[in-house]
Amino acid sequence: MSSTLFATMRLLDKLGLHFFIERTRPDTVRLSVTLVGERLEIDVFEDDHLEFSRFRGNESVESGYDDLMLVLQSAVPPS
Repeated sequence: MSSTLFATMRLLDKLGLHFFIERTRPDTVRLSVTLVGERLEIDVFEDDHLEFSRFRGNESVESGYDDLMLVLQSAVPPS
């Protein structure tokens, strides 16, 4: 019997998709996959079920340290 985690990693390898393995919660392993115009976060849980989130964008490029600081500061809730 194959685990969902390894079956998913084998599929990504077969498709030639690069991914990062992360651990952001104690009960999951996350596979982060970057596609053209989209990023996937695939969470495989300890009980072997899988959930994923899709983040779609237009791949626009912005520049400038000051602009980056504005984006990052807007992402942090006020204390």
